[in-house]
Amino acid sequence: MDPVELNEDEFTRCQEFIYRMSGIRVPKTKRSLLSSRIRRRVKAGGFDGYQSYLQHLTSHQGKKEVACFLDVVTTNETFFFRTDKHFDWFRSQFIPQVVREAQVGMRSKSLRIWSAACSTGEEPYSLAVCLAENQLRLRNWTLKIVGTDINAEVIQKAERGAYDERAVKGVDDKRRKRYFTKQAGDSQWYVRPALKDMVEFRRHNLIEPMEVKPFDCIFIRNVLIYFDRESKKKVIGNLISRMVDNAWLVVGPSEGIYDMLGDLKKHSTFLYQKVK
Repeated sequence: MDPVELNEDEFTRCQEFIYRMSGIRVPKTKRSLLSSRIRRRVKAGGFDGYQSYLQHLTSHQGKKEVACFLDVVTTNETFFFRTDKHFDWFRSQFIPQVVREAQVGMRSKSLRIWSAACSTGEEPYSLAVCLAENQLRLRNWTLKIVGTDINAEVIQKAERGAYDERAVKGVDDKRRKRYFTKQAGDSQWYVRPALKDMVEFRRHNLIEPMEVKPFDCIFIRNVLIYFDRESKKKVIGNLISRMVDNAWLVVGPSEGIYDMLGDLKKHSTFLYQKVK
């Protein structure tokens, strides 16, 4: 018989394991949701029930299963240009500013942007649209957007660059025609190659450092609300370590990190800068 719901002990074990692996706290109110998601892995692996699955997951033999487990239990809900004012700032203030700095020799003609916890890719591709709309200003620049997420499945979807109508609801007709393609009879909108070429996707756990070149701007929105205070501090420390001097951090409205940002200068409720 298929397992119906995690019992209290099983749910606690899952909570502790998820926290240890990702820093995310799953509240008790999510018990039914978590049960239904884990049930997929129980069935896929042919396990007798939750107990045998959890025993395998936490064993040496279950190391490969950990990524699949985290894929099904993490939440992913996003769409293009979510929170317009963040992208308005990026397009109309950030980009002109860095262009002016390059013109007077204060910086090189290169930009590195990190979309942290990017889910299925709507955020980094939205940033790519903003860069494309400034292509004349950014002519001969080296542009790179890195999108990361702990969920390997959503990273694969992001790399594919195919989206339904709900995901592109914030994209006007002019942008759809210019930056997407759609075949007759197909319900999906496909990101054009010119945008895809700007974005690199990779799997990454935010509570672990990412050993890459630092960034000029980092977007991390609507994800830290799932972390407890200790995990948030780890994540913020990792982000700040990957910011160049004068880089910008764009955060969601309810992340609860205002007192964890060290020497970052606050410019608004969503915008912080790593001042020299």
